[in-house]
Amino acid sequence: MDSGQQPTAAEVFDALGVEYEQAFAGSAAHQASLELLLEQLGPHSQVLDVGSGTGRPTAQTLTDAGHEVLGVDVSPVMVDIASRQVPRAAFRCADIRELPLEDESFDAVCVYFSLLQMSRADQSEVLRLLGRSLRPGGHLAVATVPLDLEGVSGEFMGRPVRVTSFGPAEFTALVAGAGFTVLSQQSSVFTPAHPAGAPEPHLFLLARRT
Repeated sequence: MDSGQQPTAAEVFDALGVEYEQAFAGSAAHQASLELLLEQLGPHSQVLDVGSGTGRPTAQTLTDAGHEVLGVDVSPVMVDIASRQVPRAAFRCADIRELPLEDESFDAVCVYFSLLQMSRADQSEVLRLLGRSLRPGGHLAVATVPLDLEGVSGEFMGRPVRVTSFGPAEFTALVAGAGFTVLSQQSSVFTPAHPAGAPEPHLFLLARRT
């Protein structure tokens, strides 16, 4: 990376590795979101996990419940860790914006905090893309940091990042505008278990493809 240039998402999460999992392992809201999703899924559902990280807790929880999971992440380090930690799931190193997805091929999609380093236009387009990849009535579990930020430079667990997000009402409207009916929303504040961790507002939505 050139001096003064922002690291890519892949570079940030390559560097964090298992530190990320350890920092966020205590998120009760994340686990509650997964439990809500599990209540909606039929047996042996096909689930896409976007920004799958180390595979825990999302892919692990879903495979333990008997579902089939494809995890996609831009970080090769994360994909390697996830493949070892959650061998019953499949993982691919790819940018979801560039990965061909068949229409109506999944029963559910999880997108936990993986839109934050995309532009607002890309976030909107990815949600629409994921909506098309869901079977009718399929579910979306999505989480973000609900702040009105666009291209803001900051620090995440001691590493420089550039973040774009929406306020709570705007993000909920974005999901609805991508073709979803929002079924539930949960707001919380979470502090990652990391020396550089700072309190973060979190917003978890469960939605159904309209």
